[in-house]
Amino acid sequence: MVWGNKNEMDLIVTIVEQGKAEDVIEFAKKAGAEGGTILSGRGCGPHDTSKLLGILIEPEKEVVLTLVPRSKTNTILTAIEIGVDLNKPGKGIAFVINVSNVVGLGVSKKEDNK
Repeated sequence: MVWGNKNEMDLIVTIVEQGKAEDVIEFAKKAGAEGGTILSGRGCGPHDTSKLLGILIEPEKEVVLTLVPRSKTNTILTAIEIGVDLNKPGKGIAFVINVSNVVGLGVSKKEDNK
């Protein structure tokens, strides 16, 4: 089953330093999200670059994927931004991707309950 259409869901992608993903999910849930998925990653932005013996060190990152109803996107994004200080350099980044369709057991159950 497919749940949603191009005007209903957004994916908030948040990239933070290792150890901060649980905080992202906590702030997102307090703002109305139902949960999130944490992925490990590595990479660097302009505030992360450092070298050791001439070798670029890529810091460990955590990527949080949070699928939310479009009506809650701004509230949840703002809660994440404030909660983990994304407005400060080097703290991370968050962005939103429009989602056109969603499939899966969790969202299918929601549709069945309508």
